[in-house]
Amino acid sequence: METRRDEIRGQCAAYHAKHPEVWDYFVQFAFEKINQGYKHYSAMGIWQRLRWELDGGADGQSEFKINNNYVPYYSRRFMSMYSQYEGFFRTREPYSGKRKATGLPELSPDDYG
Repeated sequence: METRRDEIRGQCAAYHAKHPEVWDYFVQFAFEKINQGYKHYSAMGIWQRLRWELDGGADGQSEFKINNNYVPYYSRRFMSMYSQYEGFFRTREPYSGKRKATGLPELSPDDYG
């Protein structure tokens, strides 16, 4: 049985394959904070900066710029690839691993009035 976590992970992987520049900037912005002396930082803070500075391959009208669901995957990937910074982003056990997949497409701005 596919879980919601599996579903989001697949969506994130597809987004990452389509927009690898987002990962490059995520790493750049994380290292900026590390080089400023931070021992911990907010992955969501970096994500918001990405949203501010990049278009994320979307126009914001028909597709959201960057989905917040992807933050945990980018932060965990960073700490996995740069293991010396394990714990730089604080993580918790995702609830989505206990939920069934929805089978629904990702929401778009058209889904909101």
